Amino acid sequence: MRVATAADAGAIGELIALSVRGLSGGHYTDAEMDGALGTVLGLDTQLIADGTYFVVETADGERLAASGGWSYRKTLYGGDRLAGREDDLLDPAKDAAKIRAIFVSPEYARIGLGSAVLEHVEMAAEAAGFRRFEMGATLPGVPLYLLRGYEEIGRVRVPLGNGEGLEVVRMGKSL
Repeated sequence: MRVATAADAGAIGELIALSVRGLSGGHYTDAEMDGALGTVLGLDTQLIADGTYFVVETADGERLAASGGWSYRKTLYGGDRLAGREDDLLDPAKDAAKIRAIFVSPEYARIGLGSAVLEHVEMAAEAAGFRRFEMGATLPGVPLYLLRGYEEIGRVRVPLGNGEGLEVVRMGKSL
């Protein structure tokens, strides 16, 4: 696992699309996935600029197997093209760090990479002084996050540009 760089942006975008299309079937329709990719489910390059986004490369170093990060900014989810982003800084003494954009390639799913990325980003946020975490989880990720101590706070249906909506589960955890 290493800190993502701007040079990783294209590979991260490919990983996100692969993950969404390969692991979200049965949870979201094709139209919902199409509408969400690049906006609700897309890369937030601010995380890369902040040094809080990480990637896991395959053993041969040719592809990405997983990615994920955390943020000390208010935006809870979404990529660069999502309207309504909030880049205001959070206060670790009173705010929850935002766990963001954890994606695993379907080829490497269910072998512990998602948990490893989540643990890594939680430790990084904790090292920055945060004692609480919050995320906007996709439906396929909810079981993992529940196992890792997160609780459901609420659900929202995010409107998409193609007229569809994507159900996102707001979850939280305190240390």
